[in-house]
Amino acid sequence: MIKEFKEFAFKGNLLDVAVGFVLGVAFATVITSLVADVLTPLIGAIFGQADFSALSVQIGNGVILYGNFLNALISFLLVALALFLFVVKPYNAIKQRQQAGEEPELEPSEEVVLLREIRDALSQRS
Repeated sequence: MIKEFKEFAFKGNLLDVAVGFVLGVAFATVITSLVADVLTPLIGAIFGQADFSALSVQIGNGVILYGNFLNALISFLLVALALFLFVVKPYNAIKQRQQAGEEPELEPSEEVVLLREIRDALSQRS
């Protein structure tokens, strides 16, 4: 049972998911900061008010806080815009270049160059 658990816990896919999750959480903080610290103040500068939480309507004994909803809606739209501009668009552009065969060739490392030279020298000796 322990062997089976080790195979499950240390399988490449599980580690990939864990790393992806941690990076996703870190990326979420960056996007949240971009929205809260950059884009929302820009909206405030344009419209004169960045926080709509004070907006409400009283109906009878109840209070409808539609300003909170507006804040959440604007935040969602800004997060979606930021993800689209900084993740989806670049990803799609890279994918299109790969499909078109325009993927740039990477320079081989020094080790690869050295191994190739050794291979070539050995093949010439034979």
